[in-house]
Amino acid sequence: MGFLRLPQLFSTCVAFSLVADMGIWRGSIGNWSMSIWCFCFAVTLMIVTVEYFDFESRFPFFWYNLPITYACYAILLCLLTSIIYSITYVRFLPDGPLRDRAMAASVLSCVASVLYGIDVTFVWNYYGFEEITCYVHTLPGLLKVLETFVACVIFAFLSNTSLYLHQPALEWCVAVYSICFIWAALAMLLKLGDWENILPVPFPIFQLGLILLSVILYISALVLWPLYQFYEEFGGQPQWSSDISCIYDLMCAWIQQLAVAILTAINLLIYVADLMYWACQVSIGTEDQPRNF
Repeated sequence: MGFLRLPQLFSTCVAFSLVADMGIWRGSIGNWSMSIWCFCFAVTLMIVTVEYFDFESRFPFFWYNLPITYACYAILLCLLTSIIYSITYVRFLPDGPLRDRAMAASVLSCVASVLYGIDVTFVWNYYGFEEITCYVHTLPGLLKVLETFVACVIFAFLSNTSLYLHQPALEWCVAVYSICFIWAALAMLLKLGDWENILPVPFPIFQLGLILLSVILYISALVLWPLYQFYEEFGGQPQWSSDISCIYDLMCAWIQQLAVAILTAINLLIYVADLMYWACQVSIGTEDQPRNF
């Protein structure tokens, strides 16, 4: 497994080091990108340590669900970081050593994303677990990964608290994103740890209830967020040109507001797909139950 893990460690570590060495020129986007690469490096190093010293049996769940689930997130994180860093920062740098460093970091981030993709694709078969279902290799598992990942990207934009503070409707939207993220993460943990049997109701019904509530909450956020951000009647800014900072800042507040609105719509669609899946599962389970005449 060193043929996968060591290149993952190398690419994320070098990408982090290249940007860190830029000093004050790395900017806020550079700091954010560094935090992503550092996180990926740290988690990969933890996985390498556990596997090297054979600590897998000490975990209260099937260990190999964890590194594959993490690899799914790492694919998306490294790919997104490479795209955002290139579009919002690298292309504005003048030719020279700093630009070369930034471009090399973006390329290494893409390489890391590919390596994590190989990890997800081949590791399960490498260990000979074909007869054991990996949660993230199933449709509901992939949907949960997407739901939580999109929510994390929304949280990254919401780190600019000026987008929503002192506006109850927008603060409600932030609460919606947080609540739904916690519910999705809880469902994933229950499934990854094989703890769904501790629930007082069958797991499909539990999932269906949580996702139905999440869909309702996301619909409210999809209505309120654009309403209070882009309509002048509610204090919003309807046009990009109305935000003066957008003239010199590609990631200005108006762009961040638009990004959150788009991501809200995307995540709502993912939740609807998840709702349809679990509705079918509950329906099939109900039909299979014996009936008393």
